[in-house]
Amino acid sequence: MAIQQLLSGVRHFEGHVYAAQREFFKKLAEGQSPETLFVTCSDSRIDPNLICQTQPGELFILRNAGNIIPAYTPQGGGGEIASIEFAITGLAVKHIIVCGHSHCGAMGGLIEPKQLSEMPAVADWLKHSEATRRILELKYKKMSKSNRLDIAIQENVLTQIENLQTHPSVSAALAMGQLSLHAWTYQIEEGRVYAYDTAVEQFVPLKEADMSEKKTHTRGQEARSAKSKVGNLT
Repeated sequence: MAIQQLLSGVRHFEGHVYAAQREFFKKLAEGQSPETLFVTCSDSRIDPNLICQTQPGELFILRNAGNIIPAYTPQGGGGEIASIEFAITGLAVKHIIVCGHSHCGAMGGLIEPKQLSEMPAVADWLKHSEATRRILELKYKKMSKSNRLDIAIQENVLTQIENLQTHPSVSAALAMGQLSLHAWTYQIEEGRVYAYDTAVEQFVPLKEADMSEKKTHTRGQEARSAKSKVGNLT
């Protein structure tokens, strides 16, 4: 996409989109009160607001390579830890969704580290998914490359759900019953979202998942206990 196309888009936004919704944007300027923190990949093919059909101000979005959440450390761990703390303590979000996606380049690099020989920063970042890598090596070593990638995408989402629960703000909100965690994957070519349903202990199409509060990941539920039933996205 040429820069001129982007500039044209900005001019259209300013002259038409904003002009038609002036009051909406004035209201947005007064503050934000999203109920959901949406954690997903930086991949350009993923648009949380498009997938969820939400408006500006309705999702607090955290994006990075591989939708990764570093486990909490007292020394801090960059913008992810700060963003999560702000979402819960500052915005009082009620839900956190971790959403992976098909054809994830980060997970491809996790499976085949040679791809990252010229990207040391990416390789270092993926160490936060070391649990995912080890599970793949121990449980899915004999699977085909494509199947291993699908499994990696799902396993990584559950790994990040576990990492989330090491954050004091998350742990406290879960203990108080003020927060629910949700594990999703998005299949690009199908335009379909899958959710991890603890009732059946696997990813199922979102429309089939039991999304009641008691079925989402909480402090008393261990995502990893059901990992043997994690299956392909399709």
